[in-house]
Amino acid sequence: MEYINMPDSLLIQHYVSGGEKALEVLIQRHQSKIYGFIYSKLGDRDMTEDVFQETFIKVIHTLKTKKYNEEGKFLPWVIRIAHNLVIDHFRRTKKMPMQRDSDEFSIFSFITDNDPNMEHQMISGQLEVDLKKLIEELPEDQKEVLIMRIYQDLSFKEIAVITDVSINTALGRMRYALMNIRKMIDQRNLILLD
Repeated sequence: MEYINMPDSLLIQHYVSGGEKALEVLIQRHQSKIYGFIYSKLGDRDMTEDVFQETFIKVIHTLKTKKYNEEGKFLPWVIRIAHNLVIDHFRRTKKMPMQRDSDEFSIFSFITDNDPNMEHQMISGQLEVDLKKLIEELPEDQKEVLIMRIYQDLSFKEIAVITDVSINTALGRMRYALMNIRKMIDQRNLILLD
């Protein structure tokens, strides 16, 4: 059977039906993009190899248990798995600068103050709570892009691949998210900046 020219969806069907070679073709077809994505986040070849292997262990498990249902979207699905595993890696090693004790990300982790006092800490904490509430009220597609861009530090190109939309759509969703947050701030007379 000639697998090389088959689309991803057919390769997946063949693999699930017992055609082990089909998975090999899928991996070879997308290896450089997936590996490159992981390496761009980790910057270490050994860790990248580990996460790459872990990604395909999850892929194989999902395919073998017949839980895969995103036909035609194989690469974005695998990139999402890899992205989640990269985040898990950072959480385990506690190397993410924006990580909090609650494992939630915070935009305020980027702000540094050489002379923090109690009042400043209280204000920052309240600002963070207010901002999280506003983000939760955004439409799901806007919230997803905003979180990926600000909290997970993904490029718009990476966001486009993961969410399976064009870069312009990802940019538009980010723009609308920021406009909506500004509108909510104005409507509620919130003060988020000194």
